[in-house]
Amino acid sequence: MPVPELPPPRSSLPEAVTRFGASVLGAVAARAHDSEATVGGPSGGRPLPSPPAGLSFGPPSPEVPGRGADLERLLCGPHGLGTAGLRLTPGKERPVPATAREGRPIPGLYHHPVPEPDEARVEEVGRRIKAWALDEVSLYPEEWEEQFDGFSVGRYMVGCHPDAPTVDHLMLATRLMVAENAVDDCYCEDHGGSPVGLGERLLLAHTALDPLYTAREYQPGWAASLHADAPRRAYRSAMDYFVRAAGPSQADRLRHDMARLHLGYLAEAAWAQQDQVPEVWEYLAMRQFNNFRPCPTITDTVGGYELPADLHAQAAMQKVIALASNATTIVNDLYSYTKELAAPGRHLNLPVVIAEREGLSDQDAYLKSVEIHNELMHAFESEAAALAAACPVPSVQRFLRGVAAWVDGNHHWHRSNTYRYSLPDFW
Repeated sequence: MPVPELPPPRSSLPEAVTRFGASVLGAVAARAHDSEATVGGPSGGRPLPSPPAGLSFGPPSPEVPGRGADLERLLCGPHGLGTAGLRLTPGKERPVPATAREGRPIPGLYHHPVPEPDEARVEEVGRRIKAWALDEVSLYPEEWEEQFDGFSVGRYMVGCHPDAPTVDHLMLATRLMVAENAVDDCYCEDHGGSPVGLGERLLLAHTALDPLYTAREYQPGWAASLHADAPRRAYRSAMDYFVRAAGPSQADRLRHDMARLHLGYLAEAAWAQQDQVPEVWEYLAMRQFNNFRPCPTITDTVGGYELPADLHAQAAMQKVIALASNATTIVNDLYSYTKELAAPGRHLNLPVVIAEREGLSDQDAYLKSVEIHNELMHAFESEAAALAAACPVPSVQRFLRGVAAWVDGNHHWHRSNTYRYSLPDFW
């Protein structure tokens, strides 16, 4: 069956923007357009749920100062025949009160303010995730309850996924976020973690995400091991929920990005064992793996649709996802800076590495880290806008909007979570 021909790009687009593989667009446009309407891709067959309360389909919002016109078109949704239903914008803009939450943004940090997450959803996600943590996976002992509550994971995930159709969709991301933090805390960080033997622990935990297929005699031993500790119980349960909602390529994409995350953990552990501070470029290379990438990469599953595997795998899309993940992880370095300085031992973060390797004061190293973040953010927005203009496929447009929303929601949570974070006195 012949593939319908795509309309030519608008003549106003720069030539460099339109170089995104025309052959790819022709080959996947029709299928990608169809898969936008279902959860789990073309074979899923489950209708896309209605958008969440408080959101409606409407005209594009005015351009936000500081963002390029192409990016603003992306955030407002695709344009053209048959795409009106994909422009997901707030039906009634909720203002961001100055005193809505404590905390202040880092001076000079490039970011976009967002409305407070829907409180009803925040409360419901918070209630469900705590029940899951306690009743389903026995995630933490009683003395850790305050820290679990202080993490405010419900506010985090609701803010990062504003287009999630239902709370059930939000829970897919929330369980995975909590499980990933359990692995980080219990295997790597301050709740019993250690660089010694980390590779073995991560490998065995990864089999809760990527199942082991082995000799029949040894299968029961592996199955029992998935309940051996809180991180593995959390990984197993969170992934089980995810694969029942996701398409096969979405599940495999997540496994791949979790392997990337674990590889980054191992690099950082090696530096800790050797008491070594890496070069700045080496640290940034590690941060492209040990970062938030598994979170924005599932934005389509949480949104109730699927970005086809061949479009997700395109170099231009991978670059956008990597830049977004790198920038959001440096946000974590900056907001957690004082928290990590107060903790025992030496914690590597970008300001610490720059100060050590480039001989700068703590203040100058921190301010340079802000500049690096801003450079990555501008690069992310520029690349996302170019890809959106060059690849006018609905699922691509919506996925890029989802990644941008995740970036903004991630910053909002870091800024407002004063239980965990406070800023250094550098201004």
